[in-house]
Amino acid sequence: MKTAIFSIHDFDSPFLEKENNGKHELIFHSESLSKHTAHFANGCDAVALFTSDTADTAVLEILNACGVKYIALRSVGYDHVDLQKATELKIKVANVPAYSPHSVAEHAAAMMLALNRKLILADNRVKQYDFHLGGLTGFDMNGKTVGIIGTGKIGGVLAKILNGFGCNLLGYDLNQDESLVSNFALRYTNLETLCKESDIISLHLPLNPQTKHMINEQNISLMKNGVMIINTSRGGIVNTKAIVKAIQSGKIGSYGMDVYEHEKGIFFYDLSQEIMKDNMLLLLTTFSNVLITAHQAFLTQEALEGIAATTISNLNEWSKNGISKNDLA
Repeated sequence: MKTAIFSIHDFDSPFLEKENNGKHELIFHSESLSKHTAHFANGCDAVALFTSDTADTAVLEILNACGVKYIALRSVGYDHVDLQKATELKIKVANVPAYSPHSVAEHAAAMMLALNRKLILADNRVKQYDFHLGGLTGFDMNGKTVGIIGTGKIGGVLAKILNGFGCNLLGYDLNQDESLVSNFALRYTNLETLCKESDIISLHLPLNPQTKHMINEQNISLMKNGVMIINTSRGGIVNTKAIVKAIQSGKIGSYGMDVYEHEKGIFFYDLSQEIMKDNMLLLLTTFSNVLITAHQAFLTQEALEGIAATTISNLNEWSKNGISKNDLA
């Protein structure tokens, strides 16, 4: 199956090539998919997309004209694809429903610890030969209440990690996992209660119309003063303007973000020689109590192996009978 792979990076191409092992003709493009690059897929049976790609109505129509019949997503999320239009055009779309949930959960835990114990500030000081400890006081994770919004595979692994720290766990999810209740004493509650009672809130849910801006000014107002918020899911889950306002007022004591509401065209690229035009992101980088990583929570060897394996498996299944068990549309 001839496949155009968009938004390819040095970190993922070796895994795809190894897993493919010559089975399909893979054509790598470093450019992200857009209406300006969709024609790169001309003559291809399939395209493989990353989270930085866009497959809206206009792009899908171009892909359809190019002869593309399949879209393999190298991600769990599919908010960057117009599934309704894909169905209309009879273009099959499949995702990677799961890959090492430990990668993202462990990254979220790492962000919590780094923010809590002021590790970035401490490291910067020591490198300037400043060894005083003022302003570096953190808190014991043991006994703190952590609210996990989204208790699927990733949220479940985080619950296991935080249970090991001795945290009290609250959960909010439309689909409750009773094993988390029995194994880690997680208590399911409504969103309002979780916001009111949590010392730390970690987000692990997909972006859709129901979850967009779930963390907004109203819900932030319910939270404890000095709350820590960690977002390793999707940038649009939070209202960034409301987040910035709450950081400036002190309502949010610390914020860890691996994703950003307006990250397309920024994250995954080297913009070090350019002027940052996104004023909101520029402002966030100035806060000492904000830790930013550029959508790297998934970036472990195990996760990349899993993503490559499922992506190639989807191509294999389509080439055999036109159906993959991971089909979304």
